[in-house]
Amino acid sequence: MTGKNMLEYKGYYGTVEYSAKDNILFGKVSGINGLISYEGDSIQSLKTDFEEAIDDYLEMCKEKGVEPEKKYKGTFNVRIAPELHRSLAVFAASHSMTLNAAVENAVREFIQHQ
Repeated sequence: MTGKNMLEYKGYYGTVEYSAKDNILFGKVSGINGLISYEGDSIQSLKTDFEEAIDDYLEMCKEKGVEPEKKYKGTFNVRIAPELHRSLAVFAASHSMTLNAAVENAVREFIQHQ
């Protein structure tokens, strides 16, 4: 499920970015309770630092009895153009579904086709 410019290790995902100023690769882990950042001067060193950072984080969470993964409630606010909002509401009503169900279906389709 990793997208472009993402690393994956033990089910955790991290970004890959480049700093021209510092001439390094860097990133941070998504979906966790805390901040894990890592860096490297090559893809391999970035990947190694990422994996070591995940291992260290998981060990710290275990020692402290902390849940490492962020919990998602399943709700979030989305701002879209009023015309798109209207079109989606009409679509949902004409297909006997709620606006939430229509948005969930659209997001699911989008993710599955990436």
